[in-house]
Amino acid sequence: MTQAELAVVVDVSRQTINAIEKGKFDPSLPLAFKIARFFSRAIEDVFQEED
Repeated sequence: MTQAELAVVVDVSRQTINAIEKGKFDPSLPLAFKIARFFSRAIEDVFQEED
């Protein structure tokens, strides 16, 4: 799946997905849940707190 395809599914820009992947942007809680739900994963499996 491309960043652009995921962006369409969760209704954000491709740049937002890129920034999340690179750790430059923390998604809002609703966006984090949308992404986790899309991949059928728990939010904790997709997003992890950095130390």
